[in-house]
Amino acid sequence: MKVIKEKHSLAMRWTHWVNFPILTIMIWSGMLIYWANDTYTITIFDHTFYHFFPESIYTFFNIPYRLAEGMAFHFLFMWFFTLNGIFYVLYTIFSGEWRNLVPQKKSFKEAWLVLLHDLHIRKTAPPQDKYNAAQRIAYTAIIVMGFGSVLTGLAVYKPVQFYWLCWFFGGYNLARILHFSLTIGYLFFFIIHIVQVIIAGWNNFRSVISGFEIVIKEPTNVAVLTHEDKNSSGNENLVIE
Repeated sequence: MKVIKEKHSLAMRWTHWVNFPILTIMIWSGMLIYWANDTYTITIFDHTFYHFFPESIYTFFNIPYRLAEGMAFHFLFMWFFTLNGIFYVLYTIFSGEWRNLVPQKKSFKEAWLVLLHDLHIRKTAPPQDKYNAAQRIAYTAIIVMGFGSVLTGLAVYKPVQFYWLCWFFGGYNLARILHFSLTIGYLFFFIIHIVQVIIAGWNNFRSVISGFEIVIKEPTNVAVLTHEDKNSSGNENLVIE
């Protein structure tokens, strides 16, 4: 029997979907800013394996010579990103939703079992409530990453006014590296998140839009009268299977 069950509240869905275009604009505008000084590479033993980013990427996305535009967009949508994140965290605290999101002691062990199940190495997935162990870790990590992006961004944006933030993150250059690394982390999270959504199927994706999901519920056992049986005294007894 199919039953419609509420899964995600309006506040959870609102912050989720609003954050997607905001974060997209933040990453795009950040690329416009980073173009002005793209110094980061993956270099081992003086050999550069990858340069962030090749000239072809800048040309494809029409990024060069748009530094002022990138800074304007980045600093504007930074406020929306921050306020949306604060609202989300406050909602999870006051609604008690944090209990479904914060990792438990067994989460890290079960997350490995979830991974094995997703890779079809393990047949059965570990039991879960609203979110499985891997989701608890990922969703908590993305919140920490969000706060990290805001703080490192402020340290880079106003290194004199927020000198204590620069000091906390090890100086301006290290704060910039951390800010850049968190952005790469968002991209990896986004890719993994999309793959997980595809694996979970349409019912899970629909619940993030409508707030409800369709679950299969076993019907309540009903006593069925099947046949009549006579006892030794000749009376008829009803036998229930």
